[in-house]
Amino acid sequence: MGRAFGLSLLFGLIAAPAWAGTGHPASGAKAAPPSETALRAYVANYMNGAYATATPSFARQTGLACSSCHTHYPELTAMGRAFKLNGYVFRRGGDSISARSSSGDQNLLLNLVTPLSFMLQTSYTVLRKAQPGTQNGVAFFPDQLSLFTGGEVTPHLGGFLQVTFDPQSGQIGIDNADFRYATHLSLLGKNSTFGISLNNNPTVQDVWNSTPAWGFPYGSSAAAPTPAAATMIDGTLGGQVAGLTAYTMWGSHLYLEGGAYRAAPIGTPRPLDSTATGVLAGAAPYWRVAIPNTIDGKYVSLGAYGMSSRIYPAGVTGPTNRFTDVAADLSFLWPMGENSFTTEATYIHESQRWDAGGSANSTNTLKTFRFDMMYHVGHTYAFTAAPFFTSGSSDTLLYAAAPMSGSRIGSPNSSGFIGEVDVMPWQNLRFQLQYVAYSKFNGASNNYDGAGRNASDNNTLYFLTWVLF
Repeated sequence: MGRAFGLSLLFGLIAAPAWAGTGHPASGAKAAPPSETALRAYVANYMNGAYATATPSFARQTGLACSSCHTHYPELTAMGRAFKLNGYVFRRGGDSISARSSSGDQNLLLNLVTPLSFMLQTSYTVLRKAQPGTQNGVAFFPDQLSLFTGGEVTPHLGGFLQVTFDPQSGQIGIDNADFRYATHLSLLGKNSTFGISLNNNPTVQDVWNSTPAWGFPYGSSAAAPTPAAATMIDGTLGGQVAGLTAYTMWGSHLYLEGGAYRAAPIGTPRPLDSTATGVLAGAAPYWRVAIPNTIDGKYVSLGAYGMSSRIYPAGVTGPTNRFTDVAADLSFLWPMGENSFTTEATYIHESQRWDAGGSANSTNTLKTFRFDMMYHVGHTYAFTAAPFFTSGSSDTLLYAAAPMSGSRIGSPNSSGFIGEVDVMPWQNLRFQLQYVAYSKFNGASNNYDGAGRNASDNNTLYFLTWVLF
């Protein structure tokens, strides 16, 4: 389903309360309701102020408003991160059916409220200059239509699953999925969280919005042209793999994760054979480290992550092309009373080795850097500025000249800026106005494709409405 579908999964929760991230109520704040007090204790016990993913089904399970776990969905608060790390298992009392065996062990736990939620998006896209032979001004109704199920399955096991209708293909398919088991132990005198995640998109299990699966932009146009080059870890494998990773948050200041992914493409006959294209060979190792901290009420996390993938260009035998991604990331939150400022950044460096062919060069590099700066005004408004840059080796086969999508000079270099205004009159309703401006597209500012199209011709105005229920 792609990056745009995945980015719409974490929704339903918006602006954090004044005490989020600090562990203390703001001066003069009203006492939190019992369920909120319980989750605050949950965060303190297991995360000690570290930063869940949440859908309306999660809000129904916990009895908490969306703003308890998100500053601006899908951007997470301390509560949200703790909820996700601990397996999505927090619940308010008295809203489930349970049973025990004759020995007294619990063997059933079912929600009284069905853990389902829905998302409807509608959108309108206008390019600065229409693509040749096409109609400018594209309306989607729906832009996306998703069904979510998620929450606690047992006291230590939970997760979410998104099924999405794609108006471009007219098909319904599995989107992002993350199921996890989590528990708590004392390690070297530190109260720590340990867990295992089974998921289908590298970084979808991550709890920071600085990694690709949940990074900005949280909604983008499916009708607008996009640059040709993207690293393997930056959404390319989403929905095409199955991964198992183990993680720990040691105390509240060190996060470690490691695991591997195997090929699991959707819509391809199994077992994979000579008809398969672009699938993983063997296991692709994945790793993650982050160091979060709270300083003078400001939250900051510095981290790194990476993955090494071998890809069969066709079939499942013979030589492979290798892609090694190494990345660094930053998350920052500055609470300002009812308002807040956040920024997320990531830099990805990919080394490519083309042993199976398909490239003019035997080796290439591809680098991506992007960051966003978002100012939240209460629970209602958000203003974002987000530059982005992609650069790498020129290659006349990978980036061949072609109208609209190609590169006249065989280059992946693209850069630009995203400006966005969001209005949220209700916590499960958002109006988004986004403008994407390109200074360079597929290697050049002018006549980038060899057919006379300029980078600025692809500038995009995108209006999106999200309804979550």
